Amino acid sequence: MYKDKTFLAIVPARAGSKRLVNKNSLELNGKPLISYSLEAAKKSKFIDNTIVSTDSKELLEMAKKMKFEVPFLRPKYLSSDTASLVDVTIHAVNSLKDLNKEYDYIILLQPTSPFRKAEHIDESICLMDEKKAEAIISVCETAHSPLWTNTLGQDNSMSDFLDKSIINKQSQELEKFYSLNGAIYIIKTDTLMREKKFFLDKEIYAYIMDKKSSLDIDDEYDFLYAETIINNIGEIK
Repeated sequence: MYKDKTFLAIVPARAGSKRLVNKNSLELNGKPLISYSLEAAKKSKFIDNTIVSTDSKELLEMAKKMKFEVPFLRPKYLSSDTASLVDVTIHAVNSLKDLNKEYDYIILLQPTSPFRKAEHIDESICLMDEKKAEAIISVCETAHSPLWTNTLGQDNSMSDFLDKSIINKQSQELEKFYSLNGAIYIIKTDTLMREKKFFLDKEIYAYIMDKKSSLDIDDEYDFLYAETIINNIGEIK
């Protein structure tokens, strides 16, 4: 399995963040948030190299102290709130190609998923092999069914708010729904460069993660929740 293939992990960590300032360098249980993703990548059985894509000199130095490669600083046009993960990843691939470093597969690991472990990464890679997939994206089961949701008009009327077929049904009777958890994106490098997207039209599969491991830190509430989990039950194993 993948004996002749190479895997590159990219941890995208820009300096700015509107909801939680400098979140990637905030200390969670005495360690910078970004360190959790870097350590998970390092423990993977398949990943050949891990780099950090950042515009922050602070994060650059932090990664280097942890013995991780930061071969370039991300340009400003890819460091805004509107910059897409796809564009950031393609820039990293092209920048490494200029340095004569090329890989068969790209694994994107956002630093906001501290409870995603090496085991999750390796299971995702194994699933990719099993499915002969072009891409794998991690998901988790939604906490609440979207069938219980709808839009409201200006008068807040709830007439026809719910589909009549689910009224009086228990949650466990409804179909399961899944949402992206932002923890793992895996794609063949040549496919990414050709399609310019992670969400392919075919040969793409979901890797299902549990709710606890799927925590995505987006704001102060999420960060405090992560601290609460660690303080009460320790880091997710």
